[in-house]
Amino acid sequence: MKTLGDIALEVRSKNAGPFWMTLEAFMADDAGYRAADAVISEDAVAELYRVAPSTIRIFRLPELRVVKVSFPRPLVQGSLHDRDMHAGQHHVPLAGLPVPGTRA
Repeated sequence: MKTLGDIALEVRSKNAGPFWMTLEAFMADDAGYRAADAVISEDAVAELYRVAPSTIRIFRLPELRVVKVSFPRPLVQGSLHDRDMHAGQHHVPLAGLPVPGTRA
């Protein structure tokens, strides 16, 4: 089975201020967008990132073929134990999300 990272043009993460981070999945076509839209849910993100589903915000932009996800950072940006100050590596779990109905 392919992963979201396999079918996306890009999956990335970034800060959305010092207290939130945003993940984005950019898809190449409508079929890819529909697949991303189907697998990216509050429950899936909550499990991947160990955050409460109620804190997750998902923005679906079909015209742009993008699904954006925002949730509170586990640590405040730049705090003592923050190992990724720009949230640039947090996209990896989302990119590894399996996409049912696809073959590797």
